[in-house]
Parts: sequence; C-alpha cells; structure tokens
Amino acid sequence: MPDHAPGTARVDAGARAERLDRAVVQGVEVIREGRIEPFLSARPALSSTAIRWGGLAVEDYRIPACVIPAHEHLHDFVHVVLSGAVPYEVLTAGRCLHFRAEPGTTFVLPRGTADELRWSGPTHRIAVSVHRSLLASALEETADERDVELVESWNATDRHIAAVLVAMTTDLDEGSPTGRLYGESLANALAVYLLGRYAMRQRSAKPLKGGLPGNRLKRVLEYIAENLGDEGLGLSDLAALAGMSPHYFAELFKRSTGSPPHRFVLQRRIERAKELLLDRTLSVLEAGLRVGFPNPSHFSRTFHRYVGVTPSTFRSSQLRAS
Repeated sequence: MPDHAPGTARVDAGARAERLDRAVVQGVEVIREGRIEPFLSARPALSSTAIRWGGLAVEDYRIPACVIPAHEHLHDFVHVVLSGAVPYEVLTAGRCLHFRAEPGTTFVLPRGTADELRWSGPTHRIAVSVHRSLLASALEETADERDVELVESWNATDRHIAAVLVAMTTDLDEGSPTGRLYGESLANALAVYLLGRYAMRQRSAKPLKGGLPGNRLKRVLEYIAENLGDEGLGLSDLAALAGMSPHYFAELFKRSTGSPPHRFVLQRRIERAKELLLDRTLSVLEAGLRVGFPNPSHFSRTFHRYVGVTPSTFRSSQLRAS
C-alpha cells in the first residue's frame, strides 16, 4: 500500500482496526431461551477470555456424553473434536442429522444457526466464536461485515483449522508469552482461511506487494520499543497505528522486517531483558515485568527457549565475565 494513499483510506482502515480491537468476544456464547449463555455448561480447561484476543473467543473442553440444549449462535462458530470417536446427533432447521465424530471432526456454522446436539460419549474439543469484523478485516480495505457470510458445514474434516486451533490453545496453556499478539496473528490466519474455504462467496485476500512505507514502519517500531512492557499490546493496536487492517499490516510488517509482528516483539522483549538483567539493582522478576512477562515461570521458559539458558544463569555468567 503506497504511503501517498488518500488520508480517508488510511483513516477508514485504522478505524476498522480499532473496531476489531473493541470486538472482544467475551466467551463462546449462544442465545438460549432469549438469554445469552455459555455454549457449554462445563468450565473450559483453557479460555482466551482473560487475554482478550480481538475478534474471537477460544475455549478448550473435555466433557462426557451430554445433550447441548437448543441454542442459536451469536457469532460465527468453529468447532473441532480433538479426541473421542463417538456417535452424535444434530437437530437443526427441522432436520435430524446422525454422524460419528472422529478426531478432526469440524463444524463451521454462520451466526444465527440454531441447533441442538446429543453426544453419546466423551470428547475433547475446541470451540470458537468468531466476530464478523474479524472476517471482514481479512478482505480488502473497503470490505464491510455485510460482505461476509459463511456456509453451514457439519461433520467436515479440516486439518488446517485443527492445527490453528491447537496452536491457539497451546499459546493459552503456555501463558501467552507474547500477550495478545500471537493469538491475534493466529486469529487473522484463521479468518483468511475461513474466507477462502467456507465463505458463501469465494473471496480471498488481495495479493500484496512491497512492505510497510518507511514512515509508518518507523512509527510502529518506535511504538513497540516504548511499549515492550505492555502485555496487552495487540495486533490490532499496531495495525491501527499504521492505518490499515490487521491482515494487511501483518503481511506488510513481515515483508519489511522478516518476522511476523508477534515474533518480532518477542525477540525485542528478550533482547531488552538481556540488557536489564545486567542491572544489579533489578531482580530477575523485575526484569521480566519490565518487558511484559508478569509470570516468572513464563519469562524463564521463554528466555531459555531463545537464549539457551535461564535468566538467572544468563545474569550470573554475564556479571562474572564483566
């Protein structure tokens, strides 16, 4: 996208990024008897609610045989069975559908779908509510939420969706060491895939050329440097700063820097942490907090992954050498 694009286009794209940032889905919720309720009565083992990814909510469940009472989906819905080979029954639109779930069984349902499900055995599953603005943001900059409609798909097998959702829950299980950035990057990838595979009108993201214009890249890099300690830093924040949708920002940022935004920020946090660890007046915990790691174990694990030693070992070796 050239930097001399009309100012209104930049403002519109930035406004869309800000709308997506505000489109925080509180959980995987449905409408049941006129009330908004959780999709499942069980407590999820993992949930994105606390991290507040813009545009979607992800929940991981292990549940026994059950009946999921009649409900209507508040948002577009994606669901993958990770384990459990069991028969199940779907009542929807006056039909009674009989299927057998296997690991990888996938549902993609547009918002407004009404159904009831009866599962005859235990399953491990991931359920996702996708805000329509997330899908719209993966189209061209002028796209609107009304441009997007998914096709109802029951009992599909989709390894790509399963891989993305497992990556999301893995990030949650590890404490989301990059904050919102990695999860929102995965959400963006999921949106692009859903548009290409399950949209009513088959539309794909516009091919991109070049990278971020120099002054926008400079603005974003300076903002990242000043906000390394902000664990709430999100992809939509950076996209709004650059004046474009999260999808286009992520692609152009990677072209410009060689790294996707989440990896770039994590690398900068580790480099800054290495500098702070040389300050004898700071504890290891304080060094981690200043670069956005509120959990000491997450800081230690992530630092070790990138540097090869724990923060404490790195500090000791560097201070001895000096």
